[in-house]
Amino acid sequence: MFDWSTQLLLFLVALAANLLSAFSGGGAGLLQLPALILLGLPFPVALATHKIASVALGIGATARNLKSERLERGFVLLLVACGVPGAVLGAWWVLELPERGAEIALGLLTIGLGLYSWTKPNLGLEMRPRHRDPLGLAVGGAVLFAIGVLNGSLTSGTGLFVTLWLVRWFGLDYARAVAHTLVLVGLFWNGAGALTLGVLGEVAWDWLPALLLGSLLGGYLGAHLAIVKGSRLVKRAFELLTIAAGATLLLR
Repeated sequence: MFDWSTQLLLFLVALAANLLSAFSGGGAGLLQLPALILLGLPFPVALATHKIASVALGIGATARNLKSERLERGFVLLLVACGVPGAVLGAWWVLELPERGAEIALGLLTIGLGLYSWTKPNLGLEMRPRHRDPLGLAVGGAVLFAIGVLNGSLTSGTGLFVTLWLVRWFGLDYARAVAHTLVLVGLFWNGAGALTLGVLGEVAWDWLPALLLGSLLGGYLGAHLAIVKGSRLVKRAFELLTIAAGATLLLR
């Protein structure tokens, strides 16, 4: 059983991680998951606990984004249909994967995402729909499935991949891409991964109240900031967070 100071620390970590994630389009696990490990949880237990807490991020972001009418039904169905099976598969694989090697590869790729967006000043600032034909949707869905596998297994920063893919392939602006990432990755992908890990592994249930509250509030506040500030500032936050997230994975 934890004392109040530990519960407060967990709440503040969850609030900060999920607010930043909800504003920039992913990355909560890069702060929250290492914090759980540093506080004493083994990796599999920390991962399962973090996944469950991250569902609250999706709930908070959903509560705010439903008011903004930024979600498109077609993308909702595509992200759920393609990403959820990948997230379940990744969560099933996670206990068998060499974690450190995968983290290094993911870190390098994440830094690459941020640098790519940085070198494209106009990327994602305006809505420019493309690849909505059957072939474009099939390619887009296949990549989302692959990102879902990463989401279920590595958990750290994969929402950032979804955000950039929605911008680059489907032509969403950053604000709309972040809205879809938060709701569908946060709620459905993480929910599927949390259920799988909860069945296969162990959860630190006494850690969850503070984490859930911080994630819920952080998700709502971050989504609100993303809606109010617009795509240009969200794009810059995305770029800074991807570079920082990649460096964190390489150094961890």
